[in-house]
Amino acid sequence: MRADLHVHSSASDGTDPPAEVMARAARAGLDVVALTDHDTVAGHAEARQALAGSVLAGSVLAGSVLAGSVLAGSLALLPGMELSCRLAGRSMHLLAYLFDAGQPDLAAELSRIRDDRVLRARAMVDRLADLGVDISWDQVAAIAGPAVVGRPHIARAMASSGAIASPREAFTRDWIADGGRAYVGRYALDPVRAIGLVRAAGGVAVLAHPRAGRDTLVSDEQIAGLAAAGLAGLEVFHPDQSGTERAGLLALAHDLGLVATGGSDDHGTLTGHRLGCETVDAAAYHALLARVPAAPPG
Repeated sequence: MRADLHVHSSASDGTDPPAEVMARAARAGLDVVALTDHDTVAGHAEARQALAGSVLAGSVLAGSVLAGSVLAGSLALLPGMELSCRLAGRSMHLLAYLFDAGQPDLAAELSRIRDDRVLRARAMVDRLADLGVDISWDQVAAIAGPAVVGRPHIARAMASSGAIASPREAFTRDWIADGGRAYVGRYALDPVRAIGLVRAAGGVAVLAHPRAGRDTLVSDEQIAGLAAAGLAGLEVFHPDQSGTERAGLLALAHDLGLVATGGSDDHGTLTGHRLGCETVDAAAYHALLARVPAAPPG
């Protein structure tokens, strides 16, 4: 089994529609793909429809720990989301799986996060204009379309304007990286509260890429605190985490009783269509599913 548990679509800041993501997952020979767009589950319906409409008829595996997953032939969709959090003043993310997005408390927080994303993006566009970057909110909104707006949409607008050669160049201190000249913070959840919300909605939470890029300051002690709060897993296998970092995280996951997960963090063309470059096996996948609460904690 090969399961990629961290994938994005155009429902947030990926470049490919959910249906195309499913098609690429099938071509990559994956058995499981988790669609984990930022702060939204808007792409799940299209992904399910794509699998159900394929030559291999889809079926819902109800009445089991896999309820909510869709199987088309050998490709299963694991419903997920990447949830925006903030710990000790720094951005971090949780990967949530198999939760009820309609659970009132979780739904209210997601709505607040998405609304604040728009306010933040507008403020960043204004700061970029002050720095001489000729882009407008309308351009960013057109790139994002109905998706949850994020910094990659601003980066794509900057590249289209000629201010930078490629979207990746936007993520520096000169522009919109954390602490950059045009960076603006936004509302995000305390991760302990986020874990509680996910669990109350019947799901499981995994700490995303704790040693990749700007997330390098998630310490072992902080991870231990999240484990005590109900964290189920730790994303060990990620393209931006070195072998040394993976070894340390793997040992930490073992010590804390967390499931070691992984995924490509594919964003389509923005990351070079790397879906399937990082996967986990059946043992890790089923270990994660086994952490799904039998019933939401009361």
